[in-house]
Amino acid sequence: MFVTHAVISVMEGNPNYNALQHDVCVGRGWCGSIVGDTPSHVDDLIPEVGPVTADQFVEWLFIAEGLDPLSEPDKWRKHKDGLREAFIQHMGADVVDASALKWDVS
Repeated sequence: MFVTHAVISVMEGNPNYNALQHDVCVGRGWCGSIVGDTPSHVDDLIPEVGPVTADQFVEWLFIAEGLDPLSEPDKWRKHKDGLREAFIQHMGADVVDASALKWDVS
């Protein structure tokens, strides 16, 4: 498997992240949920800085939905693969700096 890495650091927000969020939420239904009586969204789980892999982001999407990312691997494999591909497509790499995972509100 070919692994790419990109250093994307955007302090003001990233339109690529907006596109990723539109894809995973509107297109695929992974928008977050109420977890333990508290609204949860993947943005709540992303650190301010540091490398974030596509696989980590997918795990955080599951957690934000209140799902165990390790549960029922056969059931979730297709979803995980699609979410991982969406991350790479929109973010341009399978590893980006967490600072790139911010909304562009301009």
